[in-house]
Amino acid sequence: MSYKLYNNAQGIYLSLLELTDAEELLSLRLRNRTAHQQFEPLRSEDYFTLESQRQLINQRILDAQQDSAYMFGIYLLSGELIGQITISNVVRGVGQFCDIGYMIDHEQQGQGYTSAAVHLILGYAFRSLGLHRVQAAILPHNTGSRRVLEKNGFQAEGLARRFIRINGEWQDHRTYAILAEEFLPEGQKSP
Repeated sequence: MSYKLYNNAQGIYLSLLELTDAEELLSLRLRNRTAHQQFEPLRSEDYFTLESQRQLINQRILDAQQDSAYMFGIYLLSGELIGQITISNVVRGVGQFCDIGYMIDHEQQGQGYTSAAVHLILGYAFRSLGLHRVQAAILPHNTGSRRVLEKNGFQAEGLARRFIRINGEWQDHRTYAILAEEFLPEGQKSP
């Protein structure tokens, strides 16, 4: 299934990752392994293999077919993979919410690509998937990620104590969320 979301002004697009993207995804992970370690779970060596990345993409393709998760690549308009953004833990029924997570190549940080990607994925979550709420959890000291969320209208909701095991330790995470009615289309300002 091919699906693309564009932000031409920012110079990026999102595309659901496919098995043919496994080599590029592996290269992205290897380039950022050291720079991102403080924000990621400890990974075994076999995670950083082509086969492991193929398995991950294949699992996310199955997840998308079951409406439980969607993994997109973040691409420059030239076609270069510079990051990844995922909608996961999709809850239907009376909940209608999901989690998001993202990563951007450390050499591409600070250029607005992640903020643009989050905005695109919010439009997808609220319009295409019909969700009511999107939530994220970030390390309290991750100021870059906090700015990305706040630029997109997320509100801080609290601190989840020892929430996720990051870099080998259970760490607190600040929780953020945005509701469908709070999402503003590109270029529209809040009242």
